[in-house]
Amino acid sequence: MHAVQVTAHGGPEVLVPADLADPEPGDGEALVEVAAAGVNYIDTYVRSGVYAGEPPFVPGFEGAGVVRAVGPGVTTVAAGDRVAWSNTRGSYATLACVPAAELVTVPDGTDLDLAGAVLLQGMTAHYLVHDTHRVAAGDTVLVHAGAGGMGLLLCQMARAAGARVLATTSSEEKDALARGAGAHETLRYGDDLPDRVRALTDGEGVAVVYDGVGAATFDASLASLRVRGVLALYGAASGPVPPVDPQRLNSGGSLYLTRPSLHWHVRTPEALAARASDVFAAVAAGDLDVRVGGRYPLDDAADAHRDLEARRTTGKLLLLP
Repeated sequence: MHAVQVTAHGGPEVLVPADLADPEPGDGEALVEVAAAGVNYIDTYVRSGVYAGEPPFVPGFEGAGVVRAVGPGVTTVAAGDRVAWSNTRGSYATLACVPAAELVTVPDGTDLDLAGAVLLQGMTAHYLVHDTHRVAAGDTVLVHAGAGGMGLLLCQMARAAGARVLATTSSEEKDALARGAGAHETLRYGDDLPDRVRALTDGEGVAVVYDGVGAATFDASLASLRVRGVLALYGAASGPVPPVDPQRLNSGGSLYLTRPSLHWHVRTPEALAARASDVFAAVAAGDLDVRVGGRYPLDDAADAHRDLEARRTTGKLLLLP
């Protein structure tokens, strides 16, 4: 098979194309011919060594494709099935072995590249809006990076739940994208962001901040919350947040801080299937628009990482084997 390997922890330059032996599905696994691999910030964390992983390895946790063969004990999928996954490393390749329990069926009529673009971020946005803080009509929420792949989905889902949506962006082009996804107001990053948020909320602050940026926005996120508001720190695109004195949560108004992740919200095949089904159904109904901001040949994975980390992109990035 052809793949991209992380040869050592470091920058995008450590992503190197390679020809490797075709994998064989083991017990409980399916061998999938990859049609599209999603590019996510978690891939940059693993590449750089922030998250564990001993090089060399094939990165990429998200993908979609067609089952070529199954290993012993697999009864839930069969050769020819169209499937997607979001929690198994090895998607930056033409072939991937994936535990059958991690696979979801892609509905008829949904393109495989769209499935590879929406599953991880779509399910993440789903749990953030419906579980981490159950958005209700009348809530005002703040979405950081409102024109990114996650931000666009969060804006849509939060607005559909009845929220007034504020979104941070970095350009007029990104303003338009966030507003098109449902943001009522767009704001630039800066030290005065909490003041501008409070000016838009009659001094109260927002019910929840969805923050995937991390270190660069954390302080402003806390300062933008209403009394008993929730800071959902679901990522760290700008770097990890330093240790936090819990007293800050008290002085800010009995605030809640959580560091959620998708893994804990799809712990069983049943939970995974239900959440994925909700996301795919919203896409099929036209209630959730998925913007693919860039399609890259597999061998150009390093360029995709550079563009993602430089925030030159909008929407979701895909690698096409």
